Amino acid sequence: MIAFWVVAGVLSAACAGVILSSSARAAKRAGAADPTTALYRRQLREIDDLADRGLIPETERTTTHAEAARRLLAAAEAQGPAWSADTAVRKPILVVAALTPLLALAAYVGVGAPGLLDQPFKSRIATWRDADPASLAPPEMAVVLQTLIKERGGDVEAYGYLAQAEMASENPAGAARALRRAIELEPKRADLWEGLGEVLMIEAEGEITPQVERAFQEALRLDPTSVNARFHLGRARIAAGDQKEGLAAWRALAADLPAADPRRAAVQSAIAQAQGQPAPAAGPALGGQLGAVQGMVASLAARLEEDPDDPEGWVRLVRSYAVLGDQANRDAALAKARTKYAANPDVLKALDLAAKTEPMR
Repeated sequence: MIAFWVVAGVLSAACAGVILSSSARAAKRAGAADPTTALYRRQLREIDDLADRGLIPETERTTTHAEAARRLLAAAEAQGPAWSADTAVRKPILVVAALTPLLALAAYVGVGAPGLLDQPFKSRIATWRDADPASLAPPEMAVVLQTLIKERGGDVEAYGYLAQAEMASENPAGAARALRRAIELEPKRADLWEGLGEVLMIEAEGEITPQVERAFQEALRLDPTSVNARFHLGRARIAAGDQKEGLAAWRALAADLPAADPRRAAVQSAIAQAQGQPAPAAGPALGGQLGAVQGMVASLAARLEEDPDDPEGWVRLVRSYAVLGDQANRDAALAKARTKYAANPDVLKALDLAAKTEPMR
């Protein structure tokens, strides 16, 4: 580990040397004319060259040429003062650049663990593979599954387990990749398409994107009884402005579900909310992946309780509660965050926007 820091210090010193050398060369040119106009003239020549070679269309040539010419005229009219270098600050900058790597090494020796042995990733993977799977954290399980699939080849079930591990690791993009690979192996599995739609929707923070809609449409084509696909496609129609058709799809779905099915209450609650009426008890949220989402949100909330100095984390938490339709926790998290960042208008604006996110159901 000490060797690593020595090498890092040497590289830092080398980088500082390159920067200082470039600065010294620039200082020799102090007082020279502003190079901006020359840059825009060269840009005009490059635009003409690309158009003459047929690499950009003539219409684009006209617009880009006009924009570059406008910038050239603005730069020519600006006539800013010539740049000059202050030689008095060179020595302090050189001292700081030389001392920074040494101070970093001293800080590491003082508060770090220079005697700690290296932990190569391969050895950690081997340890995780030998351990009880129940003792592994979700990211560790995901790595083990990826390694096994790479070594032995993966079947549909292996990729399904990997998707679950990636979701539990707060990595919906990884879960989507695993499900796409599973679909390549068995493209006629409606449950895989439905799972992909849910994961992509989670990745999009509850929005029904074209990719999400396509996945649900494919799931519904393969299985016309798919509850989650029918529900979210109805929500997509409402979001697109066709409330009449979306509500009709939801009412048909509610009529097809048995009275004892808790998902029926969730659909009826969504219908009432869409019509601006008081919502009855909603029951469990629709969507097979929502349990994983709720786990991710709970993990984020716990982390912010321990380390609350994370404005982006608070914005994510408020948005996540809004997506889940959990208004009580959304408002509580929003109140805490607004109190903590009362002096930061940018964070307050982001929090308010996150709180207005449409719920997933």
